[in-house]
Parts: sequence; C-alpha cells; structure tokens
Amino acid sequence: MMKPSTLLFASALMLSPLLHAAEHEAKAEMTGKAPAEAKLYIISPQNGEKVPKTFVVKFGLSGMGVAPAGVERDNTGHHHLLIDVDDMPDMSKPLPASKNIIHFGGGQTETQVTLPPGKHTLQLVLGNYMHIPHKKPIMSKKITVEVE
Repeated sequence: MMKPSTLLFASALMLSPLLHAAEHEAKAEMTGKAPAEAKLYIISPQNGEKVPKTFVVKFGLSGMGVAPAGVERDNTGHHHLLIDVDDMPDMSKPLPASKNIIHFGGGQTETQVTLPPGKHTLQLVLGNYMHIPHKKPIMSKKITVEVE
C-alpha cells in the first residue's frame, strides 16, 4: 500500500499536465480578443485582377499590430493566407498548416505566390501567438484572381 505522501505526489504528477493545459487554454482565451475596429484586408492583388503565374500578395491590417507566432502581446496577431479554401477550418483551434493554409509566423506582411493558370481565391485570417484565430475571427474578404 502506498504512503499518503507518495500517493499525493503521484496524483500531482498526473494532474500537472492537465492543469498546465487548462492554464494555457485560459491564457489563449484572454489573448484571443481583438478590438472591434480591427480590419484585415489584401492590399494587392485586387479582386478580379489578372496576375502572372508568380505574383506578390500584400497583407493589410488596421486596428491591431503584427507580432510573430509565439510572441504573446495584446491586440496583435500574425497572418495566414488561405488559397482556394472553400470550407473554413475550425476557428477555435490552431489553423493547420497546409499547401492551402500558409502560415506567416515570422510576422511577414507580404509573400510571393506561384499558382497554376485559372481562377483562384485568396483570403487572410489573423491568428494569435498560438495560430488560433481571435474570439471574433479577424478575416479579410475573399478575393478571386485569375492566373494567366
């Protein structure tokens, strides 16, 4: 039979990861709020624009600041570019990185994109320091470009 002190220590060890996860989640919840006036938009290209196979996408943000992933600051986030995404990912979890959801965790505000000819959609979503969209997601309008 275990001594009460050993049992207490073992219980604390087992609960520690759960308590840490709950604390981290609560912290993410607190930093997940964004100012109501925050606006995310694509500066260029413009909606409906014809673009070459390789082109630059410039990100715009007002009412908030840009901070790299992992840097926890109020009223900041970093960009995620969604390319040809029809069904939005779960906005309560970190955005998954894929060929269609590109993370800019370094705080970048533009990128060069290469796409095959045809019509494509582009949209920005701002993520907090953990890649989770804010409580009320900050998203740009979805635009369509035609790659020549």
